[in-house]
Amino acid sequence: MDKKSFQILLGKRIRQLREEKNISQTELGNLCDIERSNMNRIEAGNTNPSSYLLYQIAEKLGIEASELLNFKSSSN
Repeated sequence: MDKKSFQILLGKRIRQLREEKNISQTELGNLCDIERSNMNRIEAGNTNPSSYLLYQIAEKLGIEASELLNFKSSSN
């Protein structure tokens, strides 16, 4: 898998988990101290978030960070 494909799958997974928790991009961005536009870029697969930001996203979603990488659970 190349980098871009990975980023797209990661973004889709984050969006799926966020929507399951009924949290908006703005809300999650605020919880993680980033702007909604940055959260949008992450979910669109247009940026490579830091490992710490992934940890923050998982924490604010109430999940283990490893769940973000569990692409088999996402509906692609």
